[in-house]
Amino acid sequence: MADPRLVYERLYARFGPQHWWPADSPFEVIAGALLMAQTAWRNAEAAIANLKRAGLFDPHGLAKAPIQTIRRLVKPAGLYRSKPRRLKAFCEHLVRVADGDLTRFFARPFETVRAELLSLPGVGPETADSILLYAGNFPTFVVDAYTIRIGRRLGLFDEERYGAVKAYFESHVLRDLALFREYHALFVAHGKEICRPRPRCEACPVRDLCAYYTSLVRRRSVRHAQR
Repeated sequence: MADPRLVYERLYARFGPQHWWPADSPFEVIAGALLMAQTAWRNAEAAIANLKRAGLFDPHGLAKAPIQTIRRLVKPAGLYRSKPRRLKAFCEHLVRVADGDLTRFFARPFETVRAELLSLPGVGPETADSILLYAGNFPTFVVDAYTIRIGRRLGLFDEERYGAVKAYFESHVLRDLALFREYHALFVAHGKEICRPRPRCEACPVRDLCAYYTSLVRRRSVRHAQR
């Protein structure tokens, strides 16, 4: 089985620091996380730029704004009906529990904040943990499709359940804010460039640690011997 710490070292050596999440403030991180589902960051960024130009990019402004206005401004992010609702709902909640102050919002126990996020419309575990990790400065491991694909191929686990994969990394990797941020971002970079649905194994910096690649080499050897 591959060592997840060695996997991190190899990926960091290959891709370098990722400087993720690409946002100017914790509130922008949150807006991006709520708008980025099923789209690229550049589309969420375009929606955020529209909100800024309209003078609505703050919790109180979005909490009070008509949903039709928000829909028009965040249209570049797609999911025309659900994303405006989830952004407005988060801002309404933030104003209600912390008067729009993110410092106050995150100055509470991790489990309390996570439970509140998960109770909001459209906020699943990945979005909640992204907000907690990148905006709230909580060391919580974010699991996405890249994490699951890469981890299963490496043989780190045979799981697809969010909670089980999250628990694996949090029990096998040093619980450190900067490390968790970098590891998540490196998985995204590796999943986009190399460990794709059809992987580019010959370019992979962790192929000698990878159960999938070992199996692939074995199958090739058997086919070659049978010729």
